Amino acid sequence: MLVWCCTWIETGFDALEALLAADKSRGPFCFGNAPTLADVYLIPQVESARRFNVDLTPYPHIVAIDRACGELDAFHDAAPSLQPDA
Repeated sequence: MLVWCCTWIETGFDALEALLAADKSRGPFCFGNAPTLADVYLIPQVESARRFNVDLTPYPHIVAIDRACGELDAFHDAAPSLQPDA
């Protein structure tokens, strides 16, 4: 199961990283200077990638977006590690 999860996370991240790299006017989030639904969906996937030990080195734009989102209270407060039932 671990290999299956990593394969699909990496496949998705490969595609997204290419799109992000091509958009030179993007800003700190997926689509601009403020978070959108794309960021809301991306951040849990980054958390899953870390849980399954996916190497994030090939994904500098995704890591930067994760960092930018992590600076916002809404994303920080929603982190699984801060949830009492997680």
